[in-house]
Amino acid sequence: MRIKSVGTGIGLVLGAVCLSSSAAAAASGPTGDPGIHISPRHAAPGSTVTVSTTACGAETYGKGESEAGGKFHLLPGDREGVLTGEFKVPGGTEAGGYTVTLKCPPRVKITGEYWVGTGNPSGAIDAGFGAANVRGTQLALGTVLLAGAAAGVAIKMRRRPAGART
Repeated sequence: MRIKSVGTGIGLVLGAVCLSSSAAAAASGPTGDPGIHISPRHAAPGSTVTVSTTACGAETYGKGESEAGGKFHLLPGDREGVLTGEFKVPGGTEAGGYTVTLKCPPRVKITGEYWVGTGNPSGAIDAGFGAANVRGTQLALGTVLLAGAAAGVAIKMRRRPAGART
């Protein structure tokens, strides 16, 4: 009987872990097209941001537009098949997330996201797996699920008859 109770507890914990990890995997996809590279992802006002892409294929020219930095050109980069452009984040740009849109002939359009902040970043850092606030929510949800599973195991173990507690 004791093995059955321990097995139930392990099943509850594994179920909670599986539920939280699948929700995290579903919600933490890339924050833009995988064919775009933005460096740095966290820029300060006045800094230069470099954008490159392989999504244009054999094209040798493209156009880009940043919400904060305006329009820029994409030209062949150091590697074959890579177009690169850059823009300057204007001084006084408010902190937050901004979108970059790239267009190449004939009908290629991709977007990516970068962050503008002042000074050193505080809180969670975006590592390319989704917005920081989404990861915090996922972590909280996973913690709640694991705590619930642990409480269920404790209650199950506590309610067993006195003779079965050995």
